Amino acid sequence: MTDAVVGRHVVISRGDHVALRESDFTVPSGAITAIIGPNGSGKSTLLHAIAGLIPVSNGSLTVLGATPALSQSDLAYVLQYTTVPAGTPLTVAEAVMMARFPSLGFLRRPSSRDRERVQQAMERLDITHLARRHLTELSGGQRQRVYVAQGIAQDHRMLLLDEPLTGLDITSAKTIDSIIHDEPTRGCSVLLTTHDLEEARAADHVILTAGRVVASGAPADVLTPANLAEAYGLGALHDPDTEAPRFPTEHHDHVHDGEPDRGF
Repeated sequence: MTDAVVGRHVVISRGDHVALRESDFTVPSGAITAIIGPNGSGKSTLLHAIAGLIPVSNGSLTVLGATPALSQSDLAYVLQYTTVPAGTPLTVAEAVMMARFPSLGFLRRPSSRDRERVQQAMERLDITHLARRHLTELSGGQRQRVYVAQGIAQDHRMLLLDEPLTGLDITSAKTIDSIIHDEPTRGCSVLLTTHDLEEARAADHVILTAGRVVASGAPADVLTPANLAEAYGLGALHDPDTEAPRFPTEHHDHVHDGEPDRGF
């Protein structure tokens, strides 16, 4: 299996702060890769760098065989939080169609292929019945399904997702999880960040971060008691029956149906 992303001696800084110290890692093609680590460990920073949104300070980072900037047209990035200005008259169908803008011709009119791609994406996320609803009228879970539909409606070889299942209702979480596991069957590489250890264990490949990449590889090789204790600083906290590290509950923002804290 070839690698969709290769990082060698990568350092990523935000201003004067080094967010990710020198690290090596890979993301295999056509597979699901989960980036996991405690809050502030560099998960989202690494995802942003792969997406070409922030530069690496040192080392080399190749994405789909090129620099992140040159690969952006082959990436679909679903952010965790996006704001919709109050009163924006944007419907679900219009929001998903925005994914096709890069492929539109001079007249900016969607082709039959564009409309087909949008329809397929909406069907896969079970939001066709919401097509004429405005984004501000949707629940948090429904809006997240719209964002993922917009992502997969793009022409893409890699799907990037920032904590896609955090705080969702069960229906939305299951729907998006099915997309995550279906995309590799369509030849797409999936890279997501998560706080959930079981979600990481269900991936094909894992990158464990703690201000640097502690380990990168198969879940069984990365999510070991020693690596997890190093990442989370829990060397003294073990389950007496399994000897596995026990994790304190991490604080991170959740989105619940009906809350207007996500937008497009």
